[in-house]
Amino acid sequence: MEIITEDGLLGPLLLARGAIDRSASLRGDAEWLERAWADGATRVVVVDDGQALVRRQGDGVALVLLPTADAPKGERYLLGIDAEGISYFAVAASLTDAEPSGPQGRIVAPLTLSALREGEAVAAGLRQVGSLLGDLDAGLLVHAVALEVWHATHEFCPRCGSRTEVRAGGHVRVCPEDGSQHFPRVDPAVIMLVHDDEDRCLLARGPQWPEGRLSVLAGFVEPGESLEHAVAREVAEEVGVRVANPRYLGSQPWPFPRSLMLGFFARAVSTDLVLDQEEIAEARWFSRAELWAALDSGEVRLPPEVSIARRLIETWYGEPLTGDW
Repeated sequence: MEIITEDGLLGPLLLARGAIDRSASLRGDAEWLERAWADGATRVVVVDDGQALVRRQGDGVALVLLPTADAPKGERYLLGIDAEGISYFAVAASLTDAEPSGPQGRIVAPLTLSALREGEAVAAGLRQVGSLLGDLDAGLLVHAVALEVWHATHEFCPRCGSRTEVRAGGHVRVCPEDGSQHFPRVDPAVIMLVHDDEDRCLLARGPQWPEGRLSVLAGFVEPGESLEHAVAREVAEEVGVRVANPRYLGSQPWPFPRSLMLGFFARAVSTDLVLDQEEIAEARWFSRAELWAALDSGEVRLPPEVSIARRLIETWYGEPLTGDW
């Protein structure tokens, strides 16, 4: 059995990793940004609709990072500087423009090393490749994807409708008409593993998911609401269960499109299930033995390793599990 990490979770949160200084103090320095872009050591990740080019690299997968001279035209976002002083940018552009021969295809299912040929560039997103990237590349891609999706959906000023301009290394948009500043949006969402006094956990399935695809409960935090109240409200609304003592365990970004997932354990003080049919198609209590048997038979499949949901389930269970979606 693995040891639970200091933050209370069994194993790392794979989209919460990073290995660079985000260098927020340099974002407003236009001269520095131009010098950094002109530096031959600077590297660029091209992001296109949430995907980037990756290649197999030994026993892992790495982002295809370009020198600025080879980067396609597009909006630039400063991602930060690593310990060796190398600067990293993201550029929002077509991946075809980033690979002269064109990427070998877009990966839509979780990626495995065996599916990649050495040297072949493919387009993949965080769901497909997040668990295979190293700390540096995982942090770069999460940051790049989050900025790309925000810029793509916030081109116009919400006050006057004018087209806004990108500033501060891609971390601010400014309206040229009224001078208002607009910052990247993050939507906090609680995600919770509910367990009862019989040491069972509650797993559920949304109506849009196929049978057997189960996960923990989750929902967005409402305005004026604490995280703990959001945990209790969402569980009561979705499955009719009352919970107590929510315990925070960790968080990770989930830029699909702009969430921050805040993970909790919560103890059930009632166990009868009353499902919100619009949100939940089925929900079941599992003992450890029952969950293992359901996974072994293929009756149940769990969220992929890249998700905080998987970490919450494995932490409750006490060791890693198999049976990805």
